[in-house]
Formats: sequence, structure tokens, C-alpha cells
Amino acid sequence: MKITLLTGGSDRPYAFGIVTTLVSAGISVDFIGSNEHIAAEVLNNPSINFLNLRGDTDSNAPIKQKMSRILNYYLNILKYTATTDTKLFHILWANRFIIVDRLLINLYYKLFGKKLVLTAHNVNDKQRDGGDNWFNRWTLRCFYALMDHIFVHTEKMKLQLLHDFNMPETKVSVIPFGINNTLPNSSLTRDEARSQLSIEKDEKVLLFFGRVAEYKGMELAVNALEKLLETDNHFRLVVAGKIEQGHEAHWALVESVIAAKNLGNHVLRNIGYIPDEKVELYFKSADVLILPYKDIFQSGVLFLAYSFGLPVIATDVGSFQEDIIEGETGMICQPDNAVAFADTVLRYFDSPMYRNFDETAAKIKSYGNKKHSWDVVGQITSNVYNKLLAC
Repeated sequence: MKITLLTGGSDRPYAFGIVTTLVSAGISVDFIGSNEHIAAEVLNNPSINFLNLRGDTDSNAPIKQKMSRILNYYLNILKYTATTDTKLFHILWANRFIIVDRLLINLYYKLFGKKLVLTAHNVNDKQRDGGDNWFNRWTLRCFYALMDHIFVHTEKMKLQLLHDFNMPETKVSVIPFGINNTLPNSSLTRDEARSQLSIEKDEKVLLFFGRVAEYKGMELAVNALEKLLETDNHFRLVVAGKIEQGHEAHWALVESVIAAKNLGNHVLRNIGYIPDEKVELYFKSADVLILPYKDIFQSGVLFLAYSFGLPVIATDVGSFQEDIIEGETGMICQPDNAVAFADTVLRYFDSPMYRNFDETAAKIKSYGNKKHSWDVVGQITSNVYNKLLAC
């Protein structure tokens, strides 16, 4: 069997995780990627044909350069579609041009008889971000209707597809969000990681990792930090990740709050792209990952934490209740409430999870590898491929 994987040019961990499990199941893959994927060891497999059709994805490039490279990408994908013998296209991420990427390009794929599979990491992200309207919902309805099968990561997301977009239940499968095991995980110790980040051994480190966006509730984390420091001066908030496009004003507001509350010495910021080889530095230096989100469907950062055995404190939004075992892999607290979040952090640092950190980490790794196994993802996915290609 041979399929084409359309990655959208980003999300290296998920793209690499799924391509690895597909080829281990005997599937050949045309991997449509970008400069982000170049030189990845994962792609050095004879069953993977890496095609860099997306090229550069630098968001800081001049507008003319952006327009040129996007046009070039679409020309490349049109040519590829017309010439490839692949019968099934699996879309991991669509690009940002709504009419083109939700409607026109998929109609073009259908014109050449391609079976289309989508992994919907978010069912309706505009609803989450506060920008939902009739046009967004209409184009999403068209997008989902053009798919032959859709994968989602939680039962809640499946129900939303069925109820909000009238998808038939037979067209939707729930698959685990595969544990992130493609990033470097060396013998780096906790003390060594902290030393490289200039973090003291006795500091209590809360990690906020990944793209910074308004819906992720960074201001809640900052307000909670202020309350935590009233009880213990050893708390440190580490923020590592790039600002999501369109959320620059939100980060500027967060920075102003940090300054106004005089919290600068207790906030370590690395704002920008975090290379794969540096990711373990942040997770191994932390005591707990925090997800103070206002709204979410699911979070890949949660499963990245599980791969390192790091406990998680999250607000009760989205599907976190499905993915976090209270008192074993983390804790859940009331959303949009800095006092409740601070109290939960204090409860964590007074819990057996923190006191027996090494034992906790081992259990979390085992749980993550079992429940969110890429083998399970690969089995469900390949079964769907087989059914579609048999039609």
C-alpha cells in the first residue's frame, strides 16, 4: 500500500510519529513537507519518499516572498496530484487559505479520483478563538463533506463533528494522540538541565511550553504566580515557545502584567522556535507542566510531557478530563480562576506525585506509552486505509 501524507509543512512531532508507525505497518509514504522536515533522521527510510513541496515557512519573510512561495507550493501540489499514482491522500494540516484549502484543492484531488482522509486536530478552531461565523462553519461543512474519513482524538470531538456538521458516525474514528517519542531524549539529568537554563536546584519550576496564544490562558498563569510567591519565593515560571500569528498583542499584554506585578525575576522567557534538540532541556528542568487554557479540544503538549514523565496541571476544559488521571498523571482545576490554579499548584507540591517524583515519572511514561501508543494509531489508521482503497 502507498499513501500520500500532507503535513501542511509543520508539526514535526506528530508528522514524524505517524509516518514512522505507517511504514512499520508496511505502508509506503510520500511525505509532503517543508524545510522544517529537512535532514530529519526519521525520514531516512526507503519506504518514505520525502518531497519538500512547501519549502520555507518563515513567518517573518517579506510579503512578496510569502506570496511567491505559497503560489509555488500550490503549483507543485497540483502537478504532483496529476502525476502521482497514489490513490489516498491523508491530510494532517490544511493551510490558511480557507476557500482554497477547504474547498478548491480538495475538489481538485477528487477530480483525480483520490480518496481523502483528514486528521482533525481541531474541529472548529475559530469557535475556540472567538472568530466563528457562518462563512467559517459553511467552509468547514464543505471541507468535512469532501473527506472520505475523518480522525479525531477524543469522543467529545467526534460528537461535535456529528452534531455541528452532520457527519455520519461511520465516517469518523477516534484515535489516540500518539505519544511524542521522536524528539531527542538523552541522558541529560535534571540538575544539568537546570544549570543550562540558570535555574537553581531548589526552585519550583512551572513550565508553559508551546505556541503562545490568547486561548491558552497565559495571564492566568501569571496571576497565579503572583499568589504563589506570597506563600513561597522559590516558584519560577518558564515560558518556552513562539507567539502564534495574530496573538502578538496578547503577549505584549502579558509582558506588561509581568512588569506591573514586578514578576520579571520569577519568569524565564524563551520566546521563539524551540529546536528539537532543546526540547528535553525544558521538560527535564521542570517540576510540572501547566496548561491554564481557556478553551481547547486537545493538546499535543500534554502528551509531550507524558513522554518525559512530567506531571501536568490543567484547567477543566476540552478533553483534559479524559487524558489526565487525577493524582496520578496530574491534576485538574477550575478554569479562569487564578486562586484555584494557585491552590492546585500548592496541592501538587504537597502531594505524593511531587514527593516521589522519579516514581511518578516512570508511571506517567508507562501510562502514556500504553494508552497513546502509535501502534494503536497505526492499526486503526491502516484499517481505514484498507477499507477505503477496497471500495
